[in-house]
Amino acid sequence: MRSAAGAAPGGEGPAMERHLAAILVADVVGYTRLSEMAEEETHCRLKALRAGVIDPLVRESGGRIVKNTGDGFIATFPDAAAATDCALALQREIDRAAAGDPEDARLAFRMGVNLAEVIVEDGDVFGDGVNVAARLQAYAEAGDVIVSEAVFSRASEAARARATDLGALALRNHARPVRVFALRSGSGSAWRVGECAPGAEARASIAVLPFRSSAPGRLTLADGFTDWIVRALSSLRDLFVISRGSTLAYRRRHADPAAIGRRLGVRYVMDGAVQQHGGTLRVCTELIECGTGAVVSADHYEGLIDQVFALQDAIALKLIRTIAPHVRERELQRALRKHPSSLTSYDLLLQALDQLYKMDPDSFARAGGLLQQAIALDPSYPPPFAYAAWWHVFRVGEMGSPDPDGDGRAAADRSRAAIERDGNDPLALAIYGHVQAYLLRDAGTARRFLDRAIEAGPSLAIAWTMSSAAHGFAGDGRLAVQHGEVGQRLAPSDPYTFWHEGLLAQAHYVAGAYDEAVAWGLSAVARNRSIRFTRRTLAASLAAAGRGAEAAEVAAELMRLQPGFRLGTYARRCPFAGPVLTAWIGHLRAAGLPD
Repeated sequence: MRSAAGAAPGGEGPAMERHLAAILVADVVGYTRLSEMAEEETHCRLKALRAGVIDPLVRESGGRIVKNTGDGFIATFPDAAAATDCALALQREIDRAAAGDPEDARLAFRMGVNLAEVIVEDGDVFGDGVNVAARLQAYAEAGDVIVSEAVFSRASEAARARATDLGALALRNHARPVRVFALRSGSGSAWRVGECAPGAEARASIAVLPFRSSAPGRLTLADGFTDWIVRALSSLRDLFVISRGSTLAYRRRHADPAAIGRRLGVRYVMDGAVQQHGGTLRVCTELIECGTGAVVSADHYEGLIDQVFALQDAIALKLIRTIAPHVRERELQRALRKHPSSLTSYDLLLQALDQLYKMDPDSFARAGGLLQQAIALDPSYPPPFAYAAWWHVFRVGEMGSPDPDGDGRAAADRSRAAIERDGNDPLALAIYGHVQAYLLRDAGTARRFLDRAIEAGPSLAIAWTMSSAAHGFAGDGRLAVQHGEVGQRLAPSDPYTFWHEGLLAQAHYVAGAYDEAVAWGLSAVARNRSIRFTRRTLAASLAAAGRGAEAAEVAAELMRLQPGFRLGTYARRCPFAGPVLTAWIGHLRAAGLPD
């Protein structure tokens, strides 16, 4: 530590000093709104958090709270590692402490950490480094910790393992861009993998809630608006878009849209309604900022029923220009993909997706028939081909295919047909890549197509999860976990969340993190108890973790679901390569599954 200025003349007044410090700035998300709802209760809950969680953890980490900002605090630490570890621990403990609170009244924090030389005077800290920490905090989502590159380079290995590089961000009133990283606490939202271009704003995160319909019989028309807008937004790298499936649970919602958005961990939600009067449509939308509940924009659109796709494009364009105004025109046009030539075909596709989500044999069979009808009515439209390919993949993996080789060929043919119709369709690229990895064992082709899928659809959850699976099959646990975490974050409550979580469990198994694999495996099984691959993953992970009795219980449950399961037959089709396959089969055998 060095003195910047001595004591005031005559020995009066404290000395002003400069020294290097890690600065943690924390702020309660939506504090104004919470105070307006219940001022005294909010103040008391924040005070209790300070006394019971925040102050003790900061002290135990070697830090010192130097300022109470009313809706947050500023703390300093002697080194960056202590500051980041403390911030992550604070987010976890705050989330745990608030778990019993009502959703719309829950306290959540944004945090930013910077490392810089600061001015210390009268027990407070000043300087540009403090301002940068405050700017970083403002970029964070609820539950996130955003750190500068200087902090990241000195953070603990455990903290660095949770990092996503956000690239160089232009901070307000700061001349040079600052490279920043998002650290996951395990409780808050995760950031999408990828770089933000220098000078760009932080990525906006959004969920599009299911559009409501004034006519129950036209529900698929309303679903079409939701599906199309999510599909358009998901192709833009400047946005983080929650999957359409993850919002389906809120079709008959009772909570307000902002509360749903906070539950999903996004900054914005779009809410909408479709009204039909004869041959005329009227669509009303609201874009809502979740932290405050404020309506950012409210719009209505009118047109004839045969102009439905033009209306969808108009809504998507207005939304993109509002929350990501720096997106270039070329990217906007790419986002507005080829429309179907038949509205009936599109309606059949949406019906098929609803059936496919249910994952029971009757619904699964109906989904296959609806997809074939959609293809027959509009053989130029890619998505029905892509989803038909995925139907064949699920038939092999879960439904007990009578001809796995034939289904594998059909999946490859259907996904290839989708790519022939649109070579930049992320869904088609992802499914084709997954077929190569899972059914045809061509790891190189799989990675090429999955990388293309992520490039074309950065917010397409299944692309990230399928990429995780491919890396896991090849034995790359690190990339499998990274990509699996993004897929799970994009689809936090999807009807296929069991699949995202199951493959994330598999990724942790491949990485040797068996306790993490067990945790995700338990969650995946709890979401859908009829799925077989999640039980295999859980059984292998428990055996690997040395929890033999629990592994045997899971293996017994799997045999009740699939009495004919034998390791010898399964091993010949298992997509793992080399040593991973040997270990995997060995752990399944140790769990008690028969040869």
